Amino acid sequence: MSEASAMRSVDLRSDTVTRPSAAMRRAMAEADVGDACYGEDPLVNRLEATIAERLGKEAAIFVPTGTMSNQLGLGVHTRPGDAVVCHERAHIAMWEGAGGAANAGVQLVTVASASGLPSVEALAAATPPSGAKAPRARVLALENTHNAAGGIPFSPEELAPATAWAKARGMACHLDGARLFNAATACEVRADAIAAPFDSVSVCFSKGLGAPVGSAFVTSRALREEADRMRHRLGGGWRQAGILAAAALYALEEHVPRLAVDHARAARIAEAMVRCGVARPTHAVRTNLVCFAVDAAWGTARALQDRLAERGVLLYDTGPQTGRLVTHRDLDDDDVAYVVAAFEALG
Repeated sequence: MSEASAMRSVDLRSDTVTRPSAAMRRAMAEADVGDACYGEDPLVNRLEATIAERLGKEAAIFVPTGTMSNQLGLGVHTRPGDAVVCHERAHIAMWEGAGGAANAGVQLVTVASASGLPSVEALAAATPPSGAKAPRARVLALENTHNAAGGIPFSPEELAPATAWAKARGMACHLDGARLFNAATACEVRADAIAAPFDSVSVCFSKGLGAPVGSAFVTSRALREEADRMRHRLGGGWRQAGILAAAALYALEEHVPRLAVDHARAARIAEAMVRCGVARPTHAVRTNLVCFAVDAAWGTARALQDRLAERGVLLYDTGPQTGRLVTHRDLDDDDVAYVVAAFEALG
């Protein structure tokens, strides 16, 4: 068999590239639907109740994207001119089109931390002081797992100092939990244990859980009412959205238990990367993300991306010497073995 005919296509750019399984498609095709804007879609209602219960909160709203869910979190806790404190490379700071400023009218105060979880000392030093000339710090926004910091998961004990500090200052706490169930799996705790100190949580169904579309904003009943108004203002009203809610429900019920498989596969690929001397992870690999630095003696991250693409392995560069790959449910053991062999061929 020639190399060309044996070549696979293995997409490691993100866990957002997953496609619905046959069983998920059947659940979508058989969905009982209604008009969600009237509160009459039974599966949207069931999904919102299910995810609220899973996270130990009173209510939830099903929305199209994690960005919208995070924007609801900023909006319900603030007024224009307030400040939101977050990590310098948080998703809300880097990848949401300056939505905090454009939608909520808030200022993001960013804090450095190698792990993605700032210390209380760093938070206190960066947060604006009280006084008429400074913005009021209303929200602490954390991320778990932290996308830009290598998919690091934070346990309830690790999150506790920062959230306690914020609450002592009278600040609300919002969690960008796009990969919350990955964090819970890695930390071997229930998702509600991680969500407990947060006033609102964003959780995504279309990443590691494998649904095609959708996130949830999970919070109290009172804040849900205000968030619903903002959701409609942003164009997030659904009609027969039960077709998509069916996929999200299927993902919650069937795909959460297998997230540990993705984590193990990411660690296996990271080990091969180190073994061949091409690159090394920038953080301990504990979930399905591998952020890595390419050895300058070997070449650049773009060169690595291009060389692997020639073999059908897709990842992407995040800087001159850095990149990221993500494992997900559409991979199998043969795909992982193929990726390992592709790295070894470069060493």
